[in-house]
Amino acid sequence: MELINLGMVNEHTVFRELLKAYFSTRNIDMVLHVGSVTELMGGLKRTRVDLLLMDTLLIKANGNDIIRMLRDQYPGMKILVISSGNDMDIMVELLDLGIHGCISKDEEPEELLRAIVSAANNRIYRNSLFTEALYFNKEHNLNTEIDETIYLLDRRDKVVLQYLWEEKSNKEIAQSFSLSVRSIEKIRQDMKEKLGVKSTIGLLKYGIDKGIIQPGLIKSFMHPQTSNDKSLHRYSGRGVNKSW
Repeated sequence: MELINLGMVNEHTVFRELLKAYFSTRNIDMVLHVGSVTELMGGLKRTRVDLLLMDTLLIKANGNDIIRMLRDQYPGMKILVISSGNDMDIMVELLDLGIHGCISKDEEPEELLRAIVSAANNRIYRNSLFTEALYFNKEHNLNTEIDETIYLLDRRDKVVLQYLWEEKSNKEIAQSFSLSVRSIEKIRQDMKEKLGVKSTIGLLKYGIDKGIIQPGLIKSFMHPQTSNDKSLHRYSGRGVNKSW
């Protein structure tokens, strides 16, 4: 594992120091650890941080705009949020803003380590809190009106959504369709544009909210009788839509 430059903003000095000592033997260098957002913004100007750990209590005190500002000013920096466990409403909003995951303060240090490694490798950290936040969003956004955006997605798009939920890589998805990785990248980007979302988490939230992501979807959509559907093979080569 490559060295990870870690930043942390948390009001409790002892907590920060304990984590710094724990990570020091695990190829993680806590290059910045501060107790306030003001100190954080000053420190980030002087120090390169690959991944930032941030407490939801500080986010509540400063508003979600702090996450927007961090994402705008430091787009390459990953953000993990540490939650007290009763912040489900704010977690949903933060997922929309592009954080790489959330972890409860009740978790063991080894689980936090796994979350950091996952996010540092540009993978969304998937745990029960992440899933709960996505379904919390669905339960609190029930709407009986027909959402016409659902008709923007074809069979292939829905299969790709399910594969993303199953944490398959672009390479694995490409192999299942006999397409190139760049074709899958284009499919994902096109879905974001169709649905007006900015991140993979946005796609997953949409898939859950609309009932697209569910057990058994791949089998039903990739059945031999339908696997030759043109919509499943629309992209090839350099990501050009050959049916256009």
